[in-house]
Amino acid sequence: MEGRFSPAVSYQFEIRPAGSERAVAAFTRMSGIKMQVETIQARSGNDIRGVKDYVPVFTRYAPVTLSRGVVGDNDFMDWILSASAGDFTGPTGVNLRRDLDVIAVDHKRVPLVTWTLKGALPIGYDLSPMDATRSEVLMEDVTFAVVGVTRATNPDAGGAPASRA
Repeated sequence: MEGRFSPAVSYQFEIRPAGSERAVAAFTRMSGIKMQVETIQARSGNDIRGVKDYVPVFTRYAPVTLSRGVVGDNDFMDWILSASAGDFTGPTGVNLRRDLDVIAVDHKRVPLVTWTLKGALPIGYDLSPMDATRSEVLMEDVTFAVVGVTRATNPDAGGAPASRA
């Protein structure tokens, strides 16, 4: 019962292609999962009180940014860079949109909660400054536009029953 109500920690997570059992890259930070529903106010035709209700119209998802120290992993970066223009062409990538799972794991690497970034499209890459006067890890940020987010819990990890949002 203890694990059921214990919150997941933010520093233990993996990034995987949706449905895969293998992590694609080791990221140290993820930020930006945000959904906002735009509404209009309208009155139902049979509402005799004259009260306006909120009606959802559009859903907007903020870009998501993943950060990591620069490593020699090229497969994931090849996909990221395939979204940019080539020397004489536009984006060269096939299947530029992919679903990515961001998985919060416990201390035994058991998945607790999975957020699936739907239709993730690489839209930005940022390399931290190289500065010989400082002793820091060289970091790179990758930003994705997403068209949806789902959230599921792992019932086998002692968490709450599985759910999708």
